[in-house]
Amino acid sequence: MNKNDGGVLLMKRLFIGSLLILLLVGCGNPMQEELLSYINEDLPPLAEKESEVIARYESVTGDNYTNDEVMYAALVDEVQPKYQSFITDLEAVEIEEKEIKTVHEDFIEAANLQHSAFLTVISAIEEQDREKIDEANQKLSKARKMMRQYQVDLKTLAEDNEIEWEKENK
Repeated sequence: MNKNDGGVLLMKRLFIGSLLILLLVGCGNPMQEELLSYINEDLPPLAEKESEVIARYESVTGDNYTNDEVMYAALVDEVQPKYQSFITDLEAVEIEEKEIKTVHEDFIEAANLQHSAFLTVISAIEEQDREKIDEANQKLSKARKMMRQYQVDLKTLAEDNEIEWEKENK
């Protein structure tokens, strides 16, 4: 592996790292209430956790890549276990409404694929296997596509339930 390999692995933050706040426009109903709770209460702590893990990953890839040993140590000691913890927390979110649950399951699937990509990078470094780096990059690309679809589906679900998106002021 070399610096250029790390550059190929640089990934963008997932949607959860750039969450928008939803505000209710109409009267409350169970679907609206649960969707608002999901976005405004369940996802923000997960966003923070995910953002920290991705920031650590980015600190050893791309332009920040120094060598395989540093990248490997960060992946094994921090990125992989913290991302696994993030997935555990993501899977622990309890949802009653079927439509929200379906969208959330897509998010979990994307996160699991991304985690699999991290594990593949670890294996690629251990084995010095260029093909595994390519495999990891394919997984990361697919996970990004899945996450974009999650964003679209979540926004559509909100709009269908008379909830409008409003950017959070920070």
